[in-house]
Amino acid sequence: MRFFLKAASYIFHPLLMPLLGTLLYFNVTPRYLEPELMRANLFAIAIITIFIPLVVFFLLKNLRIVETIYLKDVRERKFPLMIQCILLLLIIKMIFDPYEDPELYYFYVGMLFSAFSALVMVLFRIKVSLHQMGVAGILVFLVGLSAHFKINLLVTISFFLFVNGWVASSRLNSDSHTYSELGIGLLLGAIPQLILFNLWL
Repeated sequence: MRFFLKAASYIFHPLLMPLLGTLLYFNVTPRYLEPELMRANLFAIAIITIFIPLVVFFLLKNLRIVETIYLKDVRERKFPLMIQCILLLLIIKMIFDPYEDPELYYFYVGMLFSAFSALVMVLFRIKVSLHQMGVAGILVFLVGLSAHFKINLLVTISFFLFVNGWVASSRLNSDSHTYSELGIGLLLGAIPQLILFNLWL
């Protein structure tokens, strides 16, 4: 059981959420998309949201700005979140267009607002669950896609409801977060996506 709970923290790591959201969109959209364009977008997103942050993490660790990848101390989160905001802004500006890819464009805008909100919380010494923030954003995005394209995603949405509970249980079991930190993370992940529904739904 402990292994099962711990697995959620790795499978649904915050760094993987942008790529996961994009993969889910490409799988459910009824629009025709060039396979090469999809592969190019996924490759670019993997580089920007996974590989660059990992390289930056090792740099920050060598500079002793952070101690571990878990970022347990709230003060360690400032620079990684600042870099995350810059990288998300890069994706918004360089990869997705608000007219050609409104769903993904505003999904990333929502994630940018979530990351920036988490950064503001850090400045006030408030720690939020980035894991919970990520999976909550994915869940709301799926609900939006289901309504937007008028397709039945009940099974997928139900699975990600379970994932939200699984991730929350995992973070509590490892003593990484309190209930309030998980709750704030959930709200910071969900609310920006909900607000941005007005622009693309």
